[in-house]
Amino acid sequence: MTEAFVSLDLGGTKIACALADRDLNLLSEESVPTASHEGPDAVLGRMAELVQEQLEKKQAQAVGIGIGVPGLVDLEKGHTRFLPNLPTQWRDVAVVPFLKEAFNCPVRILNDARTATLGELHFGIGKQGVQTFAYFGLGTGIGGGVVIDGELRLGALGAAGELGHQTVLQNGPLCGCGNQGCLEAVASGSAIAGRGVALMLSGRAPRLREKVNADLNRVNASTMAEAAREGDKAVADELKEIAGYVGIAVSNVICVLHPEAIVLGGGASYLGEEFFEEVSGVVKRRVGMFPPDDVRIEPSTLGGDAGMWGGLALAQQAADK
Repeated sequence: MTEAFVSLDLGGTKIACALADRDLNLLSEESVPTASHEGPDAVLGRMAELVQEQLEKKQAQAVGIGIGVPGLVDLEKGHTRFLPNLPTQWRDVAVVPFLKEAFNCPVRILNDARTATLGELHFGIGKQGVQTFAYFGLGTGIGGGVVIDGELRLGALGAAGELGHQTVLQNGPLCGCGNQGCLEAVASGSAIAGRGVALMLSGRAPRLREKVNADLNRVNASTMAEAAREGDKAVADELKEIAGYVGIAVSNVICVLHPEAIVLGGGASYLGEEFFEEVSGVVKRRVGMFPPDDVRIEPSTLGGDAGMWGGLALAQQAADK
């Protein structure tokens, strides 16, 4: 029977599962709806069923499981502390003990953005020799992670690297964390879409309106970037302003850490070269203590798979402990 590492990614809309063999060759990838409204017990059961089905299909046995979740976790107990975007907020849910008992193998849990950062370390930019970098996960929210000298920095609560919750706009919009002007509040996928919708409703984004066929639910970073390239100046101006906020956040991290690289993951790849050029331009204007030209600012080579690969790295660490 094949020994398999299992990667799990718990999201607000879906649970993703991937299996890999001992040499980290992918064996399978599947996902199912989270149906989070049914509560933690039902979701955990669905998660276990998904893993079991994949193991049976591949005639494999789990030797380690790594799981990324959207919020804070208790690393020692393996419980979730606070998943703000899931019903009940998953306070003190025993995720690791449940999966460990179900599959009789070691299990590790991390915040999903830190899991993606781990994926970048082991399978992305880290494979290029970069040992100190920061990862920004630009998605519905904005998560992050920091790697220093080849080690993922977690901090006492596993919460180090919350790059989306640094203040970039004094007295800016209220963030879900309770602060004002967080990067997440002004540059997340939700914030970007909201600004696109406002432009469309005001009649200032005709190309965007055509592109989404006037469907507000289809407005997102990708459709806005396309509309900007096709002539919607107001949309282009909004994206430039948003890139400026990201540039401020990146500048802050560079000044504090002076990393070899900054990786922009998640939906950042949809925003195009213009976005990255603007971020780099802001960094050059704002980082004055030392030349920032040697700090690479680039999109993730793993794209949306960073979390999956991070889960496999986490599973391997669990199995090899």
